[in-house]
Parts: sequence; structure tokens; C-alpha cells
Amino acid sequence: MTTLSQMIPPPGTLATGVGALPHRDPKVAVDEVLRIFPRFPYIPTLPNRGFLESIVFSDSAMLPGRMIRDGRLMIDTSRDLLADMERIYLDYMERTTAPYATLPEYGSGFHEMMARDIGGAMVLKCQVTGPVTFGMQVVDAAKRPIYYDPQYADVLGKLMALRARWCEEEMRKRTAVSHTLVIMNEPYLASLGSSVIPIDSDSVISNWNDISALVEGGLGIHCCSNTDWSFLISLSPSVISFDAYGNSKEFILYMDDVARYMESGGVVAWGIVPSDPKVFGRETVDSLTNRYLEIRKTVTEHVDGEIFDRASLITPSCGIQLGTEGEAIAIMEAAAAIARRVQEVIR
Repeated sequence: MTTLSQMIPPPGTLATGVGALPHRDPKVAVDEVLRIFPRFPYIPTLPNRGFLESIVFSDSAMLPGRMIRDGRLMIDTSRDLLADMERIYLDYMERTTAPYATLPEYGSGFHEMMARDIGGAMVLKCQVTGPVTFGMQVVDAAKRPIYYDPQYADVLGKLMALRARWCEEEMRKRTAVSHTLVIMNEPYLASLGSSVIPIDSDSVISNWNDISALVEGGLGIHCCSNTDWSFLISLSPSVISFDAYGNSKEFILYMDDVARYMESGGVVAWGIVPSDPKVFGRETVDSLTNRYLEIRKTVTEHVDGEIFDRASLITPSCGIQLGTEGEAIAIMEAAAAIARRVQEVIR
């Protein structure tokens, strides 16, 4: 059985962003986010500043046995890792989050956002690497993902729980925002049910329970590829964020699950704006708005329209690391424009 996450206030078809931006100046990046998404801002990651700000690396500072070789994150198994693992277990039990802080070189966007007063925002969102994706990207000396080591898989759930808990504490303390949302970035959950890259569902549930037991505010999942959506919904996250541009048909195949989820207060972040600038360039705000309204039409045959609109966010399909700063801004502005148009249609 999974632990229920704290639901966030209904966003009412607001727009927000997802993950990475191509910017190198955190001040400029945060300025743009707050301009475009004032009611539901998010903390951008800026991996083009250096690999320490990229997914996995940005959450790796306290990983037992961490070693970086040729730009790859690995585990040094020649070291005695027991003491470091025991520290994570003890910190988890005692809710000691200070050692798991985001250092400036790992999250310049986070530190820039913490300097802003955004008390007028409904929710502030940040992102932490999920334990499955983290464990599948980090390997041991034999190049085997550490998620296949049961002890590491268990430790990663506690480690990412401490990271997520520190983030939400810091967001509340530093920005005067009333509600927080931590999204676990989990692209590797696309491997659920795969025989090629097997992921144990019991481990996923255990990790999720560890994180949701520690996080007091909103806690969501982002998966930008198709997966077993029924399984993800069963975890009862506050928000499910996904690539609706590419995977909406697969998502709404699980209509009964989606309906129950939205009716119970769960929020769906519909990533209707393609984050790839080349794909985005083939679309317009009109075409993407129509695409979203078609999804809405289908889902509201099973979910009351008012519930759907209250429980929906509009976002880019994924982080926008590729392309120029101007292209990233255009993608974010398109999400905000679609949200405004949809709100006008549904009034």
C-alpha cells in the first residue's frame, strides 16, 4: 500500500514549466520564469552551466561512494560504504535534512529563486531526481546500475526523500510561498514492465513510500515517456506530469484510473507544448490549444468538466535544455498563452 501525498490547491488550468532551461545566467532564467508563470513558478535547472547542474549529478553530493570519472557518475566499491549508508538511514529517521542541501554549484537556479519574494504565488515547484532514474544512471565498477543492488535501491529512496524534504523546507522558509511542490523526475519509469531494462515495481513502491512519508507538501512525478500509467496513478502523487503532446492517447487509455485520480484531488500536468524546438516550430499556439481541447473533450466524457479544469496544469512536455534561450522562452510563453485561451473557452 502506498502513502498518500498531500494534494496541492487546484491549479485551475494555470501554466508552469518543467525542469531544465538552456540559460547560463540564473538571474535571467528566474526572471523569465517569474514573468511567464507568476502564479505557479518553478525552479529551473541550468545544466548548460556545467554537468553538476544536470539530472542525477545535481542530487548526488551525499551519495555513498560517489566518484566522477570521464564525466560519468560511478560508485567506488573499493571503499567501505557502510558508515555513509548508515548516516543516511539515521538522518532519515531523525529528519536531519541540512547535510542534503543544494549547494550553489549544483543548483544555481534554486539559489537564485530563494532570493526572491514570491509570496503571491499559489505554488512553487522544484525538481529532484527520482531514485529509479538516479539508480539506473549511476553504475558500479562492473558498469551495473546501482538500482539493481537492493541495498543501494533502498538507500536511494531515503537519500532522495531527504533531498526533497530539504528543498520544500527551504522553499517555504526563503520565499514566503504558502504551498510547495516537489516533482520527482523519473524518465526511467518508462521501463516498468520491460524485459530489456527491468524495474522491480515493489522497489518503486518502497522508494515512493519513503519519500512521501517525509515530504509534507505536494509531491509529484514527471515521466516524459509512455509507461504503466495505472501503476503511477496508484502511487497517489499530488501531480502527474507527462508528455501529453506525444503520449496523451496512451495516457487516456487508463481513463477509469485517470478519472478517479482527478476526482480525488490529483492534478494532471498536461505537457502539451513540445519542448524540442524543432517540433515546436511546426506548431502554433492555435494548433496546440486545439490539441489540448481535444484531450479535454475526450476526458470530460468521463470526468466532470469543472473537475477536469480545476485539476489541470498546462506545461511544456519536458525540460527545455536544447535550443536557444529565445526558443525556450517561446515554448514557455506558448504554455502560458494556451492556458489563458483555454480559461477563456471554459468560462
